[in-house]
Amino acid sequence: MQEQESQAIFEYHPDEFGELLVGWEVDEYPQHQRSRLWYILAGIISVSLIIYAIASANFMFAVIILMCCVILMISSFTKPERIPMMVTTTGIILGDIYYDYQSIRDFSIVYDPPNVKLLYLDFYAVTHPLLSIPLEDVDPNTVRNSLLSFCMEDLNRTDEHLTDVVRRLYKL
Repeated sequence: MQEQESQAIFEYHPDEFGELLVGWEVDEYPQHQRSRLWYILAGIISVSLIIYAIASANFMFAVIILMCCVILMISSFTKPERIPMMVTTTGIILGDIYYDYQSIRDFSIVYDPPNVKLLYLDFYAVTHPLLSIPLEDVDPNTVRNSLLSFCMEDLNRTDEHLTDVVRRLYKL
């Protein structure tokens, strides 16, 4: 059943996207195990920020806090979908999005198991943010060797990006 769901998201055509070099599946978004204490603290912080927003007549901030709470609650109670990640000879496919190698400036792999196993893709377009993709159980050397033929490797990026650290530590 899980394979059928993955195929429904994106149908891979070798003649259109090149030969498949490495492939695996990743969660649509990170699923965290949060304790009751986490929810209590998050609720206290959220209520405090909403009270501050109303007291300072900053109603847009209150709406933004409420929206964030709703999104976190929805993502807590729904299981993320598994989406395919494929490295091909012409580009990278993540779910139903195709990135050709001409748009990718460089890549880097940050590997410090068991917590950090990420592939970072940096793009030429300033409007496209740094993309972090979990490596799951795939061998990072296989991914690296597959990408070296097509992209530059950024050897200076050896640590996890700040947003990924914050998301992992605070379970966001």
